[in-house]
Amino acid sequence: MGRTVLSQFLTLSNSTPRLSSSLFCGRLGSKYLKRPGSIRHNRTINGDNGAGFRCCCSVSLSQPAVPETSSIPVRKRIVSGVQPTGAIHLGNYLGAIKTWIELQNSYDTLFFIVDLHAITLPYDTQQLSKATRNTAAIYLACGVDTSKASVFVQSHVRAHVELMWLLSSATPIGWLNRMIQFKEKSRKAGDENVGVALLTYPVLMASDILLYQSDLVPVGEDQKQHLELTRELAERVNYLYGGRKWKKLGGRGGAIFKVPEPLIPPAGARVMSLTDGLSKMSKSAPSDQSRINLLDPKDVIANKIKRCKTDSFPGMEFDNPERPECNNLLSIYQLISGKTKEEVAQECQDMNWGRFKTLLTDALVDHLHPIQVRHEEIISDPAYLDGVLGEGATKAAAIADATLSNVYQAMGFLHR
Repeated sequence: MGRTVLSQFLTLSNSTPRLSSSLFCGRLGSKYLKRPGSIRHNRTINGDNGAGFRCCCSVSLSQPAVPETSSIPVRKRIVSGVQPTGAIHLGNYLGAIKTWIELQNSYDTLFFIVDLHAITLPYDTQQLSKATRNTAAIYLACGVDTSKASVFVQSHVRAHVELMWLLSSATPIGWLNRMIQFKEKSRKAGDENVGVALLTYPVLMASDILLYQSDLVPVGEDQKQHLELTRELAERVNYLYGGRKWKKLGGRGGAIFKVPEPLIPPAGARVMSLTDGLSKMSKSAPSDQSRINLLDPKDVIANKIKRCKTDSFPGMEFDNPERPECNNLLSIYQLISGKTKEEVAQECQDMNWGRFKTLLTDALVDHLHPIQVRHEEIISDPAYLDGVLGEGATKAAAIADATLSNVYQAMGFLHR
């Protein structure tokens, strides 16, 4: 999962969604067979992930769409992940991980480390395993509760890769060629230095989402195009292999996949760089000065805030297009402090930059210190961390394998 999804979530009905009959009508037949390269552009966003970060997230009902037979409400499921490349920074935390802590109390939650996405560009093989464990430890240190959520490594659930291959057979190459992030990254790296995985990773992202029958996908602006491909692919596979065709093969019939809807979080979705208020905070930015890493010590945080880009306007204010850095730093303070936008605006409106930077530094240090202490405890106990990841993978595989089995059956494979 730009890289990698989340704050505003819609209020959903607890009833099981019905499959729209339009999925199997002639309109979709024409759309997906006569024009297989079509993909709706009116809902795509021209955005660069630029973050070395992929967050693929989804909200799902715990079971596929079937008639409701019990009065017990069906708990919705959230699936989300972060890529283990580079250091987890404040943008990753405020844009995704911090929100997970709130959601785990009300949803069936699975949070994974998307290590398979981490190899689409050149990487350090000696560091991948270490970075994966470190990312998992950060999840737990930030407050993911293993009694409420499952934490696992993407590559430990083989269904992700298997489903990706099956989906690839139904994905028109034209859809992938239009992915903006592939165009930009391949242009920078050169064709000889770009692997096929960079082109096809949106199919893996689709697998990550569809495998768990996701209803909603919390996704950043830079990932909306990839989600649109996921939606188109779900509809295409449902048309090609679902409905009566699947039922004739002994299956349930109806839709194989739910078609997910996007959820774009407001505040925190795009924490911007400390050196450029118009660019997203990114793992891949050349300068470490551009970001606050979750494990940065106190003196490093203070130095980065002291040196961050500001402006010459008096006072502090939100939403002035001429002051992107001011808006970004105020938003960070709002999210870290837990105050409302109105409270922050009133508190900081008459401050100069020196006073505000001291306030922001203290808030960041106070907020991140407990996370750093807990992270050190977890990373120092490998047996505990391995146990958490093993248990999480087992739970995730049980859900994923059920979906994968249905896909194999609907596509006509010999049962094993």
